[in-house]
Amino acid sequence: MSNTVKNKCNFSCKILSRLAYIGRRHLGIFFNPSTSNWTKVVSDAEKIVGYPTSFMSLRCLLSDELSNVAMHVRKLVGTKHPLLNTARGFVYDSRNNLQMRGLIVLLMSKAAGPCPSNSDPICDGMVSGIYPSQRNLAEITELIHTAFLVHRGIVNLKEWTNSDGPLKDMQFGNKMAVLSGDFLLANACTGLAQLNDTKVVELISSAIGDVVQGIYHESSSSAEEGNLTVASWEDQTFLSHGALLAKSCQAAMKLARHGTEAQNLAFQYGKHLALGHKLNSDLQPFVKSGSEAAVFSLDSAPVIFHRQIVGPERWRHQLKQVQNMARQIDYTKLRGLIKMDRGVSQALDLCSYHGNKALEAMKCFPPSEARSALENMACAVTKF
Repeated sequence: MSNTVKNKCNFSCKILSRLAYIGRRHLGIFFNPSTSNWTKVVSDAEKIVGYPTSFMSLRCLLSDELSNVAMHVRKLVGTKHPLLNTARGFVYDSRNNLQMRGLIVLLMSKAAGPCPSNSDPICDGMVSGIYPSQRNLAEITELIHTAFLVHRGIVNLKEWTNSDGPLKDMQFGNKMAVLSGDFLLANACTGLAQLNDTKVVELISSAIGDVVQGIYHESSSSAEEGNLTVASWEDQTFLSHGALLAKSCQAAMKLARHGTEAQNLAFQYGKHLALGHKLNSDLQPFVKSGSEAAVFSLDSAPVIFHRQIVGPERWRHQLKQVQNMARQIDYTKLRGLIKMDRGVSQALDLCSYHGNKALEAMKCFPPSEARSALENMACAVTKF
């Protein structure tokens, strides 16, 4: 590696690390209260594919464009913009969040293996049971996911208050979040085109559209009005959290020329694993000891089940009960009210259902270390 390339790499990494250090105390958009069991399962799975998966490729990290972006983003040091915490998540929390979509794509590729009827000379470069195009797809999947994480860090300036810091810092941070996210997304799209498979391009492009639609619905729905049903929650969660993983797993089968059945099973695994993981995350404040003071979303699965049980009128009454004079919610009291009914247990049952459906999808694949790792992941999302 040349000195110029090394300098670029060191420059980008130092800026990300500096941002990460400053951002430790700010909003935790990356925090995921997963158990140590999940962390161990992911760590073991990484050994099977041969290396720890990352949120972006080395080619992306070494690019002049990212160096320029990083140089501008460091101006946010000392502000409260969530983009700082995004950097923290990349550097420090890579094993504690759902930054494993690329890993699952690689495991799925390895579990399925080569297609028995595939004699395409393009696919002769298989390494450790995975085609180069499948590794590229895993990288692309992570880039897309990271781009949306960066975009989610944009601050709603309509809700800005003086306690959030100077308005000009928030405005500048938003511009950098848009620029950084767009840069990652553009790199992902370039890599996607280089796969030279129109079906795969179509799948991943539709997944990007699904994520945008899901995020839009999340932003536009009002949790206090209680319009979200369990069925609509599942649909919305699939769009924003499951579509990219499910369609990436399906695309990995397509790149290896596997048939429709294998593609569908891979899709089902990705879908149910993502939904199970989201349910596990939503349930943590209600089942994990020491989380009595934790704030939780009013659109989380246990709350939606509870709203459905008590009805809209009683739900509005309960919200008024736990609000103070400034209309701020006492989440400890609200958690107690929710745990008195069956909403939490119903969410637990749904989490187990999706974990079992993911396991069921893996039964048709031949026994292997990769298949076992995927099954362990499906089991881990049902444990608390």
